[in-house]
Formats: sequence, C-alpha cells, structure tokens
Amino acid sequence: MEIKSAPVVNTGMLIRRPVADVFEAFVDPEITSKFWFTKGSGRLEAGKPVRWEWEMFGIAVDVRVRTVDADRRIVIDWTDQDPPPTVEWIFTPRGDGEVFVEITNSGFNGNDEALVKQALDSMGGFTLVLAGAKALLEHNIRLNLIADRYPDGH
Repeated sequence: MEIKSAPVVNTGMLIRRPVADVFEAFVDPEITSKFWFTKGSGRLEAGKPVRWEWEMFGIAVDVRVRTVDADRRIVIDWTDQDPPPTVEWIFTPRGDGEVFVEITNSGFNGNDEALVKQALDSMGGFTLVLAGAKALLEHNIRLNLIADRYPDGH
C-alpha cells in the first residue's frame, strides 16, 4: 500500500472549565508540566522558541511558536524534523464554562511506514495529553498518563 498524501491527525476533547483557564494550561509550562512534559523553558509566545523536556525519558525538543491567539488558537512547529511538522490547538467555547479543544498535527515526513508510525503515535499521544489536561483542570488530578504510557522508557 502506498500513501498518496501525508496523514493529518485530529483529536479533541470537551473540558469543563472556562476557555481562559484551559488556554492558560497549554501556554504556561508550570501548568502544562502537570499533564504533558516535565519542563518547559518558557510561556508560549508567538515568534519565541521554547524547549520542552520529558525528563523521565531523557527527551527534549525545541519548538517554534508560530501563533498564540489568546483563548482561541496556538500553532507550533516541531523543529526536530525537516520540514517541521505543525501542531495546532483550537479552543472553542461551548456553553457555560466549557471548551472543546481540538488538536491537529500535520506535516509528517518519511516513507509510508514512518508516516503511519508518526500519525499513530501523534494520535495516541495527543489524546492522552487532552485526557490528562481534562483530569487536571476539572478534578485537580494528575494522572501521569505520559509517563505511564512508557513505564520502561520511550
């Protein structure tokens, strides 16, 4: 089977918190580190590079922040590949104190096998990130989903 075009991964989750709180959880590494990476070099600001670390795996990645539209949208590029894949978060308020967060990852590189692996890893990873954010923001519970996904190392 030959893949005709690179896959695009899309996942989403309703989080029962005001959009400003949910958006802040993704731009402030002090909060994000409670459900995704363990350390971030700074807040997400358009045009500013940041470094995210997963200390339990000995992994770090530099990220280029392209867009930060308060309470609406974040766009970043992973800079560990050439050309860099893009991740976009869209925050859509729904009702009283709820927001639907949609994450799209595109621009995967490589042969067919690599494209499929990257897309599947991305879908699983970002679904876990959203579930962890939901648990933290709605119930103040740290599920440790990312670390527990690979207990023997990544």
